[in-house]
Amino acid sequence: MQNNVLILDFGSQYTQLIARRVRELNIYCEIHPYNNIPEDLKQFKAVILSGSPFSVRAEDAPHPDLSEIKGKLPLLAVCYGAQYLAHFNGGNVAPSNIREYGRANLSYIKENETFFENIESGSQVWMSHSDTIKELPSGAVRLASTADVENASYRIDGESTYAIQFHPEVYHTTDGRQLLENFLVKIAGVAQTWTPDNFVDMTVADLKKKVGDGKVVLGLSGGVDSTVAAVLLNKAIGDNLYCIFVNNGLLRKNEFDNVLKQYEGMGLNVKGVDASARFLDALKDVEDPELKRKAIGRVFIEVFDDEAHLLEDVEWLGQGTIYPDVIESISVKGPSATIKSHHNVGGLPDFMKLKVVEPLNMLFKDEVRRVGASMGIDPELLGRHPFPGPGLAIRILGDITEEKVRILQEVDHIFIEGLKSWDLYDKVWQAGAMLLPVNSVGVMGDERTYEKCVALRAVESTDGMTADWVHLPYNFLQKISNDIINKVKGVNRVVYDISSKPPATIEWE
Repeated sequence: MQNNVLILDFGSQYTQLIARRVRELNIYCEIHPYNNIPEDLKQFKAVILSGSPFSVRAEDAPHPDLSEIKGKLPLLAVCYGAQYLAHFNGGNVAPSNIREYGRANLSYIKENETFFENIESGSQVWMSHSDTIKELPSGAVRLASTADVENASYRIDGESTYAIQFHPEVYHTTDGRQLLENFLVKIAGVAQTWTPDNFVDMTVADLKKKVGDGKVVLGLSGGVDSTVAAVLLNKAIGDNLYCIFVNNGLLRKNEFDNVLKQYEGMGLNVKGVDASARFLDALKDVEDPELKRKAIGRVFIEVFDDEAHLLEDVEWLGQGTIYPDVIESISVKGPSATIKSHHNVGGLPDFMKLKVVEPLNMLFKDEVRRVGASMGIDPELLGRHPFPGPGLAIRILGDITEEKVRILQEVDHIFIEGLKSWDLYDKVWQAGAMLLPVNSVGVMGDERTYEKCVALRAVESTDGMTADWVHLPYNFLQKISNDIINKVKGVNRVVYDISSKPPATIEWE
């Protein structure tokens, strides 16, 4: 690909957002740590420097060698990047008198500048820095200011080097997309060729070359990522793809049978394996959420390995890994602090001896859905809410029993079907129910009850990194609560979770 954009990550919380915004312009980009710049820069037509939690004035500040980039490739420096170019090129960066964080408006824009084409004075931008550029670097021309930030943007004369002290990638910068388009398309001349159809054609060709006549085994979950990965592999190698869908006994009500039927209609070579008893036995008396995950992961590998051994000459393991997982593993800071183990298997034990193929490992979640749509996958399947790999095991707080699973499956079914019938399902990113490890007093038919409490959770998000609780209608919640208490034996109380992520997580365990 000759239309790549390189994003150098200095550790900003917004780096993934930059990549997402670039991809939305149908331009392919890759994120690399600032301290691991690709040797072959010929594949890139432009470079973007991200923000950073560091100060350029600190001794331990990121300090890469940009001699092969600055002045040789179109360069856009964002926030820390802008301060970095100023600090090390004759400018002056100093602590700001006031912390420049949040919304601001451009009060001055230099006329007849392609970089600010179709952007007017007064446009809202998002600031997030405690340092500010007091003096521009050598050869710089001021392009924009706000009321508090004189040097909000500049360019270097004689170069295609541009810098901004605000973040064009965040939603609050209203013309951020236009600014990125001006730089990448009009200044850098990057072609907008990154489309779902092109991705499918390119990936299928690559898979044919990589896998050849080899056989691939892939674990399906019923979710978007594994399904799209399976369809791509099926396009490339056909019947040499063997899909296994394992029922761990912790799926939603009727999900095992329903998903298998969906897959049959897609022409995939799928085998369903009901290992419910094996998983529930491994979870007996286990209460710690991390131990639950490990037990489920271990049994899944055992079941999957048993099934893979029934196939002859399988060389490859297919996985639905997506780009955020890849970015996390190569980030500037390394993998972030472990909040919980990854829902997926993670690593393979040595005894499996399979090479890994990951056709989606350069896509964000929304891109996976668009690729799936371009291949004609059922919109209902593509629109499915994310569901954790350990399933209901991490939505049942405390130990797992068959009866608890039954209760939560019924509660979850009423909640999810209710969202669908009220036309709310597609307005929610993820929803589910939690079975709490407490009993509460209730009254049913003039009799005292002492039964379970369940919590309903519905969030809106784009990628699960952050999430807000959804303001579901009160009359909907009232109806669902009544249905659950009246129809699910063992539950007498329903609560609604109104915490956001952060500080809470989406799942309770």
